[in-house]
Amino acid sequence: MTDDRITVGLLLFPEMTQLDMTGPYEVFVSMPRTTVEVVWKTLEPVTTGGGLRMLPTTTIAACPRLDVICVPGGPGQVALMQDAEVLDFLWKQAETCRFVTSVCTGSLVLGAAGLLRGYRVTCHSLSLDQLALRGAIPVAERIVRDRNRITGGGVTSGSISRSSSQPSSWARRWSRRSSYASNMTRRRRTERPPEGSSGSAACRHQRSSPRARPFRALAARLPLNQHWGRSIHG
Repeated sequence: MTDDRITVGLLLFPEMTQLDMTGPYEVFVSMPRTTVEVVWKTLEPVTTGGGLRMLPTTTIAACPRLDVICVPGGPGQVALMQDAEVLDFLWKQAETCRFVTSVCTGSLVLGAAGLLRGYRVTCHSLSLDQLALRGAIPVAERIVRDRNRITGGGVTSGSISRSSSQPSSWARRWSRRSSYASNMTRRRRTERPPEGSSGSAACRHQRSSPRARPFRALAARLPLNQHWGRSIHG
């Protein structure tokens, strides 16, 4: 974090499930004084599992120090678990990150980087048992937080109750931003294009996507502020 700004990094990779990243992106990009970086090895377009081509905003080599890092899941996660460059990047960023997070099978990538040993974590239900092979403690819940590790399960991940951790000045700043982002997200979901207009169906799908819900909730959880008490319900 620099000059009261928060920097969030979302890892982009081939054969990724795009909703695992674009859901969190929708939340984080709405937060005031927050920079969101989409990170990959090069700035060339990356093709996701569904064929959508997405552009990184920075490279692994040029990526600034992150306050929050998020690893999505998807079929490409298998190759990523053997990618030394990516795993080394995650390890180094995690040393100074406030929060290390994942969606779906992204937690397996964090595990491959050695970042989940001794942590309670979750994953897609079909891959949950693989977490133990990386030294993690698998938990069959939608969202699991253990210290600064926050992991989300699959598409069924839902809202989270308030944090019980101690507040901090950084957390209070995040709390105000996440509250703003949550309100903006709700407003966007109600400000839809007229039926029949271009993009109407796509907007409905993206804004009501279950993949976005855990990260609207995660934005609320990140503050670690006892006094910010309501859950965010998608």
